[in-house]
Amino acid sequence: MRKRNHVLAAVVAAVTAAVAGVAGCDAVGGDSASPSGRAVKPSPTPVWDRSPESIVAVGDSITRGFDACGILTDCPEASWATGSREDVDSLAVRLLGRTRAAERSWNYARTGARMADVPGQMARAVARSPELVTVMAGANDACRDSADEMTSVAAFRTSFEEAMRTLRGALPKAQVYVSSVPDLKRLWSQGRTNLLGKQVWKLGICPSMLDDADALDAAANLRRATVQKRVEDYNRVLREVCARDERCRFDGGAVYAYRFGTDQLSHWDWFHPSVDGQARLAEIAYRTVTAKET
Repeated sequence: MRKRNHVLAAVVAAVTAAVAGVAGCDAVGGDSASPSGRAVKPSPTPVWDRSPESIVAVGDSITRGFDACGILTDCPEASWATGSREDVDSLAVRLLGRTRAAERSWNYARTGARMADVPGQMARAVARSPELVTVMAGANDACRDSADEMTSVAAFRTSFEEAMRTLRGALPKAQVYVSSVPDLKRLWSQGRTNLLGKQVWKLGICPSMLDDADALDAAANLRRATVQKRVEDYNRVLREVCARDERCRFDGGAVYAYRFGTDQLSHWDWFHPSVDGQARLAEIAYRTVTAKET
């Protein structure tokens, strides 16, 4: 009997020790010591949510899908941000699925808008309480009747900062995807190879860059270089302002750097993205939004 009691006591002691050990492991957290004696810190919750559940788009004619489906008309169903067309596979569809994208995405971009218009669009956007806002604006700030009429870099910055303040004042945790301004000089170099495109440009499409498309004299080259420098300055502003906000992601200049060809340009105006061009913009946005934090 005494031997049996000793065995029973040993079993109880072993079970008690095992239970205590499991409880000790479960209790480790914060800066508590682990069983090995080393401090264990909890994994931080990522600031960026790669699966937002609602989207609002703000910006200009590119986000409205202008001239993607027909001449001189918006085609929001082809929008890279919120469109429903299968051949575009928009950011909203990729993130939300087709059914939920129709219910949980909104497009407040406007054809002809400049960055000065974005704060007002953002005010409309916050009423939807979106988890993600996409911003693409700046092409119209550079595309003026002349290079002298382009929006100044300072004014561009002021407007973008105001838009971000409008968002943050209402939705401090909303995320923002910011697209770089496209390469307008590449647009000139690609579109000028098409005779029809050059004729359409004469109607007044982005004169600061596209006017007199075949001119290669010093004055024309200087004008185009001035516009190109302004676009690069706009992109620097977008990067800098976005970098100050932990819930903002700039595309890193991916849209600006994309080596598009004539297949990605609308064959109505040889300026706006075609359906294929819209699909490429959607791809860039999706990669940026879903990228893991480094």
